[in-house]
Amino acid sequence: MKEISQNVFYCGLHDRDRKLFDQLVPLPQGTTYNSYLIKGSSKCAVVDTMYAKLAEPYMNMVRSSGFSVDYIVSNHAEPDHSGCILPLLNLYPEAKVLCSEKCSQNLQNMLGVGIERIRVVSDGEEVDLGGLTLKFLMTPWVHWPDTMCTYCPEKRMLFSCDLFGAHYTDFELFADDSPALADAAKRYYAEIMMPFAGFCRKYVKTVESLGVDMILPSHGAIYNNPVFILNLYKAWSSEDLSKKAVIGYVSMYDNTKLMSEYLANALRNRGVEVLLADLMETDEGELAMELIDASALIFGTSMVLAGPHPKVVYASYLTGILRPKLKFYSVIGSFGWGGNLTAAVEANMGSLKAEKVEGVVTKGRPLQADFNKLDELADTIAKKLDSVCR
Repeated sequence: MKEISQNVFYCGLHDRDRKLFDQLVPLPQGTTYNSYLIKGSSKCAVVDTMYAKLAEPYMNMVRSSGFSVDYIVSNHAEPDHSGCILPLLNLYPEAKVLCSEKCSQNLQNMLGVGIERIRVVSDGEEVDLGGLTLKFLMTPWVHWPDTMCTYCPEKRMLFSCDLFGAHYTDFELFADDSPALADAAKRYYAEIMMPFAGFCRKYVKTVESLGVDMILPSHGAIYNNPVFILNLYKAWSSEDLSKKAVIGYVSMYDNTKLMSEYLANALRNRGVEVLLADLMETDEGELAMELIDASALIFGTSMVLAGPHPKVVYASYLTGILRPKLKFYSVIGSFGWGGNLTAAVEANMGSLKAEKVEGVVTKGRPLQADFNKLDELADTIAKKLDSVCR
């Protein structure tokens, strides 16, 4: 346990060996699970708990503090934050869980927390710890509907749970405001918060209005310079569009690779920023990060049996659920004997408000006529981006 400020302590643990989050998100550094202990003159509160797999060292840490816990604040019911609520309730039989109404339902259903141990709090409600106050701010959809933040006005500290988090372990306590941290926070935003960009914009304004001195998320470092992460979130969640295209491709015999590289150069020659990514080498997080500020996405695919390569279908599915601010998409590629390269991609992209631009599909190795069509596609995309990127 580390002291952050007088009577406020960090009870987090690093998990550098974890490789995937939610069995989906690659973790280049592993991650942390952050829990905080706040000791007032009359009451003591724990804000968020710990992933159950690390229950033993966590419970030893809290127990060794010598404090008796009166409140367990659950900002969000996901198990990486709520996994030690039941052990804490067993250790402190008089303690109550403070959470939102939706979080209460989730804790009952997911963990079996008894309703008698839960006290639902409302937006703006305050709990006095004796000299220190906990004020609850409902912030649904960053990233579950049950989410809230907890604010301590006397300390000007915001305990933000997943909002402003990062799967980042290269720190002792406070953020170093480094490019490496910014990159980790960007990956986290892209993979988790990007579908809720509108809510992020809203809550960034809320946090700025509080004038906080510290943001204490449940993953990654504590921001004792909140402007660093707030400015990043403002840029990432902005509705402004950039003249950028991402080309994600899979090529079995280099035909689609030739087409993708040709299109990338054609777009660059027309003033478009291009990120060219081989989907066999690029992980989900890297692709998601590039989509944050992209206005166009082109899938390049080989045919597998009668449809697009599964990696392309997967990438289009992820794009559909991550909901970036894309305005246009297209499909290019090569096939052998026949099939449909576009239908599965179109189905996955249907949830986005992105216009499909007719692509270029060739049988076998692309010929000069196909490269001419790719030039025409580059013209079309560049003009469309000019029309929306002011």
